[in-house]
Amino acid sequence: MASVDLSPLTIRHAPARRSAQLLFGLALYGISTGMLTRAHLGLFPWGVLTEGLVNRTGLTFGTITAIISVAVMLLWIPLRQRPGIGTISNIVVISVAVDMTRAVLPDQHALGWQITLLVGGVALNAVATAVYVGPRLGPGPRDGLMTGLAARTGRSIRLVRTGIEVVVLTSGWLLGGTVGVGTVLYALTVGPLTQLLLPLVTWRSAQPVDVSSTVSCR
Repeated sequence: MASVDLSPLTIRHAPARRSAQLLFGLALYGISTGMLTRAHLGLFPWGVLTEGLVNRTGLTFGTITAIISVAVMLLWIPLRQRPGIGTISNIVVISVAVDMTRAVLPDQHALGWQITLLVGGVALNAVATAVYVGPRLGPGPRDGLMTGLAARTGRSIRLVRTGIEVVVLTSGWLLGGTVGVGTVLYALTVGPLTQLLLPLVTWRSAQPVDVSSTVSCR
């Protein structure tokens, strides 16, 4: 069983290449999110919450994504989490990319196209997650909340993440967000796919591995 070190790594190490990988991964993440929203077969928990707020406010999906990200970052303060370049880029790039994707990709109502967008969106999301996490330039707002709560409470990452996502998913569903087969498919596949891909795209350093910031890759 191998481990992948995901602890933040200073920008001084290969800044151009790592920044390019970060931005590319974030753009892919925004595109994949846009694809999932147009499939109308169910979103991941944070997407369900975002869509629910879009329905209630009339703001764009990207705008609500950015607002939620900033709100989540405020929760970092008592958790003593520090944002990195990747944190800020996460808010800006994903928000813009998802709105641009939704601007050119119409809603799909034919089941064949819905399934195509769903499967393609889920697969691309896993690739995107591994690619933007790999440069180790700082966690996204939601990931930082998860790791911060785990550190402060002493609970496992799995338990904390599950608790957060149950609350977020339920809130989004109550607001009118789409929960469906896509939600289940995402939950079952994105984690394993991302874990499989991380060793291929994660930047490594000569520094000792921080066990608390590693993931197991089988």
